[in-house]
Amino acid sequence: MRHAFRLVAILVAMLLLPKAVLPAEPNWPQTLILGTGSPGGTYYVYGEGLAKILSRELGTLVSTRATEGPAENVALLENGDIQLGLVTLGVALHAWNGTGVGGQGKPYREMRALFPMYDTPFQFVVMEESPIRSIADLSGKRVGAGPQGGTAATYVRGMFKALKLDATLSYGDWADLAQQMRTGTLDALAVAGGVPFPAFVDLESKGKLRFLPLSGQQIADLRLAFPELTLSSVAPGLYSSLLTRYDTVGLYNFAVGQKDLPDNLVYAILDAVFSHSDELIATHPAATETVPVNFQRNTFLPFHNGAARWYGNRAVRGIDQGD
Repeated sequence: MRHAFRLVAILVAMLLLPKAVLPAEPNWPQTLILGTGSPGGTYYVYGEGLAKILSRELGTLVSTRATEGPAENVALLENGDIQLGLVTLGVALHAWNGTGVGGQGKPYREMRALFPMYDTPFQFVVMEESPIRSIADLSGKRVGAGPQGGTAATYVRGMFKALKLDATLSYGDWADLAQQMRTGTLDALAVAGGVPFPAFVDLESKGKLRFLPLSGQQIADLRLAFPELTLSSVAPGLYSSLLTRYDTVGLYNFAVGQKDLPDNLVYAILDAVFSHSDELIATHPAATETVPVNFQRNTFLPFHNGAARWYGNRAVRGIDQGD
């Protein structure tokens, strides 16, 4: 009898133990790591929402890793430390070629394109009470440019050089840099991020911002210096401080994955993302641009075979597949 009670107790204890989550398909990994960005940035928020959707829909735990942004995500993915990452196509282009902005002197070829995310406009911002009125006024000032592996940090020094501006750049998490601008330690922020940018929204809860406009000539100079930059804009009303359209330059964002991920897993990732776009938009409004037709914003990075099959099954043509 005592043995029977002990057996029952063991069985009850086993039933109470948390069950291991098994992937939906036998060739899928049990876990995936998604490289996002720094707290206070759009990648960080978007990535958290994306991981939640994928974990639920795939039956595979997708965890996030806060990073410095695209450059670090590319390196982590190359080394196998993460399996999924968020990148701007500008950083990805130079990393792929191993040259120029974002390149590390060697080609990074493990990444494959999965799905389009949203446009990243460059935004130059000060507090409303600041005497700074134009981009030219940033010469000699202290400007926050985000984490060192982020898109802004990767580009802004060269952009200022192209515009003949001499500013002191500071690096760190966007949330920390925004706080420094609010208290006057920094004069301005130079941001590349999906809109509305979370750190700006937080700043507007404490005071108004001023967006420093780029002139037509400055936009032309930047696009000559960095041909991968595209025309971009921020619509009025996206921030309470922005009453007119803000014209600038930008880069498109893509989710990427390791080339060796199973094709059927990547196919399921795209199914999950595009089938739950409303949930992703609720996470961050920038996800309104996460739609299949924007696959064409990628003109150089090979698509993962599973992604190419997903688009191909929906009669989307002109997609280069990975090997």
